[in-house]
Amino acid sequence: MDLEAFRWLLTAEGARLLDATAASVAAGEDTLACQTRLRRTADPAHVAAALTQATLRVRAREKFGEDADRMYFTPDGLEQATRQRVAAHRAARLVASSATTMVDLGCGIGGDLVAASRAGLTAAGVDLDHVRVAVAQANLDALGLAGAVMVADATTLDTTPFDVAFADPARRSARGRVFDVDGWTPPWPFVEALLTRDACVKVAPGIPHDLVPAGVEAEWVSDHGDVKEAALWSGRLATTERRATVIGDGGLATLTDEDDPGAEVGPVGAFLYEPDGAVIRAGLVTAVAAGVGGRLVDEHIAYVASDASFRTPFAKGYEVLEELPYREKALRAALRERRIGRLTIKKRGVDVVPEQLRKRLDLSGDQEATIVLTRVAGHGVALLVRPF
Repeated sequence: MDLEAFRWLLTAEGARLLDATAASVAAGEDTLACQTRLRRTADPAHVAAALTQATLRVRAREKFGEDADRMYFTPDGLEQATRQRVAAHRAARLVASSATTMVDLGCGIGGDLVAASRAGLTAAGVDLDHVRVAVAQANLDALGLAGAVMVADATTLDTTPFDVAFADPARRSARGRVFDVDGWTPPWPFVEALLTRDACVKVAPGIPHDLVPAGVEAEWVSDHGDVKEAALWSGRLATTERRATVIGDGGLATLTDEDDPGAEVGPVGAFLYEPDGAVIRAGLVTAVAAGVGGRLVDEHIAYVASDASFRTPFAKGYEVLEELPYREKALRAALRERRIGRLTIKKRGVDVVPEQLRKRLDLSGDQEATIVLTRVAGHGVALLVRPF
């Protein structure tokens, strides 16, 4: 995005063009037609900037809710930004730790800055990119929040004046997603050094457990079942070793390694539980098993069996109705006998592609059902279940 064009959008004239463009996008007007029409009275660069913002605001609603319609974005900045609910959770943890000031090292478009400022923290952000800095400041201003943003190299800053240092290393390059931590910007050695003080670092959810430094808490967070990131907490912010936090319609719940007494492996019972992705990433499946008075169906598979029905924010529950044949031909016959035409296939630990299997089963009945394909004691099983 062109910095000059973006700054023009922040003027009164730019705001009017953006409002008009947003109205056209909301009305479903063809992009090319909208662009052609607006260019008759506005500069092409300004029209392109307005159209980009209007389109990104629509996409941003999933992450930022109603705030998205007042905020500004860049394509990569939106993709990398923290979801509003997750950022709010992190900011609340900082406030609970009695922190009052935070510096965001690599603030992007300012999602975490917004959450920190809204929670009452005095927040400052830096980024190497001039456009992202301008966008982050514009977002604070648009939402009526305090905070300062400037262009700077995070690796050269003295962060000691701040209670907490927060960092979200870029995990993308011109060639796409970067999985090697040494390819992050800033790279892993900078992260390790930062974690020697009171700090929080946003990382990929696939971070290996053995990469987490000793004394640092690793927290995996899911938002309505979607696990997009993890965070490393150090210094006095670290309160446990591993944590799974789930955010849903009912609020927030958290589970730690201190809640995990371990669990045995045993047979499938009357109920089956599918742990949340954050729980699985945190290695706390056995904590879920303990919470529902259950057991693992296989030591290598994240399904929990129990003889009792529980409501838990950490797993989806299913009543086991019966065991069906596992082999495909016999399974097809069993499903057809039950007049099942609409089938949800859950699977774990077996080499099955649900979409392909559903097509091969070629079902056409008037009933709907859910089956779970997994391993129990090393053998494949098919379970007919009912979500509850």
